[in-house]
Formats: sequence, structure tokens, C-alpha cells
Amino acid sequence: QVQLVESGGGLVQAGGSLRLSCAASGRTFRSYDMGWYRRAPGKEREFVAATGWSGDNTAYADSVKGRFTISRDNAKNTVYLQMGSLKPQDTAIYYCNVKGLLTEYWGQGTQVTVSS
Repeated sequence: QVQLVESGGGLVQAGGSLRLSCAASGRTFRSYDMGWYRRAPGKEREFVAATGWSGDNTAYADSVKGRFTISRDNAKNTVYLQMGSLKPQDTAIYYCNVKGLLTEYWGQGTQVTVSS
């Protein structure tokens, strides 16, 4: 059974940093893309960042470019999201996503709250 376990969320002041982690287990994730989405209060879930197997191919939402960095450790089946220069509008539940050609998995979400 595939499990995605996120950690690292919390409360931080504007301008601060947090690092989210998502550990995946239950199968081999070779060739799977790994990424992060978020859902802010009253809004739809939106894409944040993603990376391919090698970690060299990354994509970011315009709203986080230059502030967030995604990385992965394939030996640990773990994807990270380093978040910096955080803004109150980054407040959301952040979800880990692992996507293959035919399958997709989601974590349970971790809350990030940025105070002004």
C-alpha cells in the first residue's frame, strides 16, 4: 500500500523559511514525478512545484518562483520543498503528490501558516 507522509509544516512569520518533507513508501517510484500542491482557505487546490526522477527537471508556479526550491532524494523516496521569503498568501495546506503514467498518489496534507 502506497503511503505519502508529509512533515515540516507549522507557523512562521512573514519573511521566514520552512522545509517540507514527503516520504513515500509502498512501491518503487522510479520514473515518477514528485511534487507539491496547496489549498488556501476558500480556494481551489493549486500546483506549487514538481520534479522529475533525476531532480534536474523542475517546474514552479509563478507565485513561488525564486522563493521555493523542490528537490528529491531517490534513495529515501523523499521529496522536499524548501520555502523561503514566506508571505501570508502562502498560508495553505500543502499536499505531496506522486504521479506516474497511470497512477497518482496524494499525501494527507500539512498546514503552513504565515503570519504578517
